[in-house]
Amino acid sequence: MRQGRRKLSDVITEQLESMILDGTLLAGQQLPPERELAMQFDVSRPSLREAIGNLQARGLVERKQGGGTFVSRNLNAAMTDPLMALISRRPETQFDLLEFRHALEGMAAYYAALRGQPEDYKALQAALDNLPAPAPGESKRALAEAVGEFYMVMARASHNMVLLHVMSTMQTMLVENIERNFDMFALHHDDETDINGEVTRQRKEILAAIASRDPEAARQACNAHLALIEKTLLAINQRDSRVQRALRRLEI
Repeated sequence: MRQGRRKLSDVITEQLESMILDGTLLAGQQLPPERELAMQFDVSRPSLREAIGNLQARGLVERKQGGGTFVSRNLNAAMTDPLMALISRRPETQFDLLEFRHALEGMAAYYAALRGQPEDYKALQAALDNLPAPAPGESKRALAEAVGEFYMVMARASHNMVLLHVMSTMQTMLVENIERNFDMFALHHDDETDINGEVTRQRKEILAAIASRDPEAARQACNAHLALIEKTLLAINQRDSRVQRALRRLEI
């Protein structure tokens, strides 16, 4: 028996879901006005309203009385619950997260080189150009957020919706990890300028490998970047441990 034609509202629902999955529409972002969306999809406004109603029923969007429709902010709730926040604050988990970033960001770099388009490379270059220069003694939050955005653009360039979703849901934790790493460099490294200059150079190498469409070189560049950060942080921790042991001996 031949299947009936799909409802137009179901087709629009899937298109809007894809926009949320691929990062075109982000958590908390307001959807364009109904009139614009109807024109974009070339559909009637009743069909569009039905599609938005489907998304609302699934908890993907929220309607605000007189204020429009927004992508739900709770999409990232699984990665921002109190347990995940506790994990992100514990010092020992910083290395666990760095190990996970090897897999996550290495994969993003690999597939960005494999599938990326010219517009993706331009977006990556713009994200790299927008990184603020590290300023000694100043808060590293803005820099960490900009670095996190560079990795998000790289994830979009991978054209892998699952990878993009995982990185999106972990964005807050990743930015906090990056910020904490910069703070450690500033507090404990003898020459903060040298280490910041080196990680900046490595990000350029990641982008160059992606733009040259060399997936394996892109993954290796990303892993080398994270390995340097991990090695530097381990050296800082070992030095702190030696200092603490020496202080304990003096107290005795």
